[in-house]
Amino acid sequence: MSQKPSCMVRHFKHYAALDDQEVELLHELERSPEHLYAGDTLWLEGHDATELAVVSQGWAYSYTRLANGQRLILDIYLPGDVIGLREYATDRHQASVEIINECTLCRLPHRNLNEIFRQSDKLTRVFFAVASTQQSMLVERMINLGRRDGPGRIAHFLCEMHTRLERTNDDMRGRFRLPLTQQMLADIMGLSAVHVSRIFSQLRSDQLVDRDRHRVHIRNLTGLVELAGFREAYLGQRAIMEMPRQEADHELLRK
Repeated sequence: MSQKPSCMVRHFKHYAALDDQEVELLHELERSPEHLYAGDTLWLEGHDATELAVVSQGWAYSYTRLANGQRLILDIYLPGDVIGLREYATDRHQASVEIINECTLCRLPHRNLNEIFRQSDKLTRVFFAVASTQQSMLVERMINLGRRDGPGRIAHFLCEMHTRLERTNDDMRGRFRLPLTQQMLADIMGLSAVHVSRIFSQLRSDQLVDRDRHRVHIRNLTGLVELAGFREAYLGQRAIMEMPRQEADHELLRK
């Protein structure tokens, strides 16, 4: 069995305590790595949806093009994330996915995921929890666009990214790399690139956040959380998913 847990394993362990067999099943999903580079397209909106992708290293994002040609970024995918879960029950991709920086990922045909579901009830529940969390993040993104002002949107996004990255990176101390261009941040927030720049200048003046190109230092996390009205519950709570009592009783009877 693999000795070093992958980012995906660390991510999934946030939702459940996994035994060696379950860890190995997840490692099996990452046996055929593929290397992609910044600007590469994983898949396009409207194309056949027959697979997922597990990110091992690097970042990616999903987006949709509006009728006027503008781009709206929907999701940012980090190491350990599964891309395409929301499209598992559809026959077409609902959004395009592009690589942000050099990325290692593994494509996962839907039939392989079906095999995971057959072998492990717990991993089935974890995949459902991960998909639910991704849906909650999308809802929170809608709230960001519709009800928060510019500083609140960026503050909330930074709190979200810090929380997500902290789950697979030890001892961050408020510092992390955010490899997103000014225009990408604008397309996430529904703002102009100029407005994004002004807000970061404001956050710096307020001694909340320092940003130097792709480096972010949250100087006052408590203040940033207050500005954003951030509550991390939508990102998923740690929950040990044990065998349901009825199923456990049946196991005891078999013994």
